Amino acid sequence: MAIAPLSNINGSNPGLLRLLSKSNPSLPSISLPHKPMRFKVAAMSQSKSHWASINEDLVTHLKHSIPIRPPLVVFEPMHHLTFAAPETTAPALCIAACELVGGRREEAMAAASALHLIHAAYYAHEHLPLTDRARPKPKINHAFGPNIELLTGDGLVQFGFELLARSNDLTAQDNSDKILRVITEIARAAGPQGVIDGQYCNFLYTQSNWKDSSQVEMIKRVSEKKEGELHACAAACGAIVGGGSEEEIEKLRKYGLYVGMTKGMLYGIGRNYEKCLVKEEVDKLRTLALNELRDFNNGVELAAISSLVEAELCNA
Repeated sequence: MAIAPLSNINGSNPGLLRLLSKSNPSLPSISLPHKPMRFKVAAMSQSKSHWASINEDLVTHLKHSIPIRPPLVVFEPMHHLTFAAPETTAPALCIAACELVGGRREEAMAAASALHLIHAAYYAHEHLPLTDRARPKPKINHAFGPNIELLTGDGLVQFGFELLARSNDLTAQDNSDKILRVITEIARAAGPQGVIDGQYCNFLYTQSNWKDSSQVEMIKRVSEKKEGELHACAAACGAIVGGGSEEEIEKLRKYGLYVGMTKGMLYGIGRNYEKCLVKEEVDKLRTLALNELRDFNNGVELAAISSLVEAELCNA
């Protein structure tokens, strides 16, 4: 199998090269040039600044899209819940995938915003301030009552689709087919085949006494449907609006799925399970994720997007 595209990264992504060679013995050995520690630190810093730039632009776009304006009873809680939810990497992955296939950042901004709004809505629904629900102390700051937060969460989902529908009017060219496809992708990932299924499985997990292998399988199932489907959708949508080929779209969809599952198993439902068993599953997912990137050759963009799993790979 040809590895020429990877050699063009000029050593900026040695972790990716090592793991790909290690995971596939059929590949010829890859000789990595010695790089001083300051080079590795610089590469890591470059990836961090790239993600920081993406997130900054996304927040700016969201604040512009959901200002606090009349009627205040509607837009105040919408604005609050949009930014009260903890950060997820899915929206930023959408933008990074768009850039990886040669698209412009602004082309993916509406899709990324819609993904964040759906994440914020579902997080608010999972953490409603109900006195009869025994839950750990929520991370969300409840400025409104449960009825308002429930209705506002529904409104955020609908507003996300509105942003997508309107985005075609903001461009000079007709992207109707792309926008329609992205709307379908997000609706499927957010619906009963995706996040909703994951939330239901998560509920079953908390209500049952899962043991041994069945517990690991349930953790994988929840991680696949909650974080996995959302990240898979995000990466695919970014590639779609960025003009990627069908092969690139599907490779990035799989990459996003594996990335999302690692997030769920490390920081979501799997965070309190036996670390050695979770680590074994996560290592497999990381290898699968990086394998999906072997045919991409976009320097900085490739280094940045692969860092979603590489950083954790180094710390595992």
